[in-house]
Amino acid sequence: MQKAVLITGCSSGIGLIAAQDLRSRGYRVLAACRKAQDVDHMQQFGFESIQLDLDDSASVERAAAQVIEMTGGRLYGLFNNGGYGVYGPLSSISRQQLEQQFSTNLFGTHQLTQLLLPAMLPHGEGRIIQTSSVMGLVASAGRGAYAASKFALEAWSDTLRMELHGSGIQVSLIEPGPLTTQFTQNVNQTRSDQPVHNPGIAKRLTLPPEAVLPKLRHALESPKAKLRYPVTLLAHALSVLRRILPGRALDWLLRSNG
Repeated sequence: MQKAVLITGCSSGIGLIAAQDLRSRGYRVLAACRKAQDVDHMQQFGFESIQLDLDDSASVERAAAQVIEMTGGRLYGLFNNGGYGVYGPLSSISRQQLEQQFSTNLFGTHQLTQLLLPAMLPHGEGRIIQTSSVMGLVASAGRGAYAASKFALEAWSDTLRMELHGSGIQVSLIEPGPLTTQFTQNVNQTRSDQPVHNPGIAKRLTLPPEAVLPKLRHALESPKAKLRYPVTLLAHALSVLRRILPGRALDWLLRSNG
């Protein structure tokens, strides 16, 4: 039986690459996109595509109901990949902007996952995977709103994993460092006169989005998926450094390379 996987944020970058790869591996891919034109675009490529705006609770409800109907109530994988970034000093970020950052990167993911669990739990198997970020491991100046949403996603994913223990559903996080996707170009900069840019070291360590694929395949297919999958040398390094460096030393390192 073909395993169905829902991927959010499929219009470009990680989501698009993942959809193409998983389809080639024999999965039934349900590709969710925020914009109607992107849904049409994915359908032209032969995907079953769904419109989903994670910032709109009614849209999440409609999409979840559509997924359950399309799959006959049996979903194997959920790749919570959709999200975006708000960059700028905390002093420049309004409450509304912070709420919207969390609404898309966390609240919508929570709502969607809970609505789809009834299509996974009765079957005693499945995988739920979140796209986090190196910013879910460390926070840096100018990226506080985005980092806070990803830190929260990490905690939420850890809790979900523990609560689903024994259900047959495994939960994992993918933690990319800098990738050559449209993410940076699509960042909402709150200070257009002083935009936040990636430091030079990040640019030198940037990889294409295909670097995520081996991690995603392992998370979906290994009998024992890992809890976390850092992607890029920078993500691996910061994962180690945050555990071994004193907090002030890590602050200095991040300020020096920010």
